[in-house]
Amino acid sequence: MSVQVAAPAVELKELSGPMDKAAGPPCEPVTAHTPGHAVAAAQCSLPATERETAPAAASSSSSSSSCGSGGGERPPLSGCPGLSATGLPLGAAKVPQASAMKRSDPHHPQHRHRDGGDNGGGCTAEALVSPDGTVTEAPRTVKKIQFADQKQEFNKRPTKIGRRSLSRSISQSSTDSYSSAASYTDSSDDETSPRDKQQKNSKGSSDFCVKNIKQAEFGRREIEIAEQEMPALMALRKRAQGEKPLAGAKIVGCTHITAQTAVLMETLGALGAQCRWAACNIYSTLNEVAAALAESGFPVFAWKGESEDDFWWCIDRCVNVEGWQPNMILDDGGDLTHWIYKKYPNMFKKIKGIVEESVTGVHRLYQLSKAGKLCVPAMNVNDSVTKQKFDNLYCCRESILDGLKRTTDMMFGGKQVVVCGYGEVGKGCCAALKAMGSIVYVTEIDPICALQACMDGFRLVKLNEVIRQVDIVITCTGNKNVVTREHLDRMKNSCIVCNMGHSNTEIDVASLRTPELTWERVRSQVDHVIWPDGKRIVLLAEGRLLNLSCSTVPTFVLSITATTQALALIELYNAPEGRYKQDVYLLPKKMDEYVASLHLPTFDAHLTELTDEQAKYLGLNKNGPFKPNYYSSCQPDVAHGRVVPPSDANSDDSFIFNL
Repeated sequence: MSVQVAAPAVELKELSGPMDKAAGPPCEPVTAHTPGHAVAAAQCSLPATERETAPAAASSSSSSSSCGSGGGERPPLSGCPGLSATGLPLGAAKVPQASAMKRSDPHHPQHRHRDGGDNGGGCTAEALVSPDGTVTEAPRTVKKIQFADQKQEFNKRPTKIGRRSLSRSISQSSTDSYSSAASYTDSSDDETSPRDKQQKNSKGSSDFCVKNIKQAEFGRREIEIAEQEMPALMALRKRAQGEKPLAGAKIVGCTHITAQTAVLMETLGALGAQCRWAACNIYSTLNEVAAALAESGFPVFAWKGESEDDFWWCIDRCVNVEGWQPNMILDDGGDLTHWIYKKYPNMFKKIKGIVEESVTGVHRLYQLSKAGKLCVPAMNVNDSVTKQKFDNLYCCRESILDGLKRTTDMMFGGKQVVVCGYGEVGKGCCAALKAMGSIVYVTEIDPICALQACMDGFRLVKLNEVIRQVDIVITCTGNKNVVTREHLDRMKNSCIVCNMGHSNTEIDVASLRTPELTWERVRSQVDHVIWPDGKRIVLLAEGRLLNLSCSTVPTFVLSITATTQALALIELYNAPEGRYKQDVYLLPKKMDEYVASLHLPTFDAHLTELTDEQAKYLGLNKNGPFKPNYYSSCQPDVAHGRVVPPSDANSDDSFIFNL
């Protein structure tokens, strides 16, 4: 007998075809019923002539619910387990008039079977029970009953899950877990744009724009968790909050808004700065964290899933505010700097400096410097040793797998992957995929990086050579049009395409928005782009940064970058006039080494100290720096020829904030 969860009524449907007469051993006599049998009888029904009398009979059976108690009971039947002594299903006190049959419990071990199949107790056919207890074979025509009031958990799914397609419910758990990536951010049913909402925090302020201020409590918990994994930033906050080295600083920021950057923002506030913040990526914002910051009094303008128009509107709301003008910029990608140059160039008269984190933003700064249009000093955090060797390498080594797993649920073993670019990000991606058993190819334009890829055991190819055979394409070059429409047309069916660079320019996504191609949303940040012949590719995050758009990143690694950003802001803000000119600067190595040293206690690590003789032999100060200023993992001073570190950057008294 088939059971279906249906509309609120009991409906009988004729099923054609003979009943399965699979043979099986007879059922053992039932002398007592377990509580599980009280739900329903297994594969047993009443004849049609007895349906009208079933309610009365069921009532009588309910008066003696145990086979082993009371007098005047019928002897145990040898039919199917789950029958009461009266021959009726247990618990059948309220049987609909249309039928006296009850649904078998699908979760009981004796009832996990289909029509006519073995139920584990030997019953293989339907049975009819007459009032005198005689059991006969059921008719060939089976009644299919649809029950409406079934309140199983699986029937309680919402019919609308935010902006996501219901087709993703089959693997919903991969991104809907209670993690910082998706718990409250992706599951909101409210489609109203935050720009159209009137929200206030508990202090009555409305100088913010977030998805839902009521999520602040959840975001605060995430921030508190992140603080435990950011020892250097918390140590800096504790040490410097008394000195207030950023007192009077008005910092406008444009970064990913996550729990980790929230710890940075609150640290800057503790050091005396006023901050206004927007997101540098339309998909990376954690709504609950943005709400927590807004509740704490930070003017935050960001939410997950912004449109392009929303993105620039949020940046403008941070910059263009009456009675407040920034004097420092913290940027990630260069969009904030670009907007101020384009819309409010006069603001640079009061801005003391720019701190830029990403390779894309650094390229823009060098272009401005080369053209003579950079009118304030800028600190290149991206090319600092702590950023390159830790954030770019180790962070991406872990987060690439996380992002791919959450979005595609794929297995990496044996998959053919091509990674475009073998800088620090590419190195991290390749190492992780190789360790998981993937066959990894690398494309590269730089002979030095190319040689490193070969020495690390990867095959160096041109993208055209492998584009037809690879299962995954990953870009991490910082360039544009690395994967073109021609490449996309030649990819195999179900090829996964994603980007690990900051900007969404590496994959030519715009060329896919044409009438002949169909876009199908599979789940959050996952789209099928379908060709007329049925071929499809799997595009992740619409070509934007995969790890922060689709998953999370290791907090500890971000502590290194965030501490470096904080120190760069302190240095630029407090530097005496003339120390930094209108150019792009690398962080002095002493600052890099200080940031690294703050994280060593987490590992109970103990540094070896030079003896006086050893220090003299090497020509070094015993306390560092141990690397020259021109040292870098990628040597941007050679690549660009525009980095001019201050001449006294490595002396102990070179910093306003004494390290």
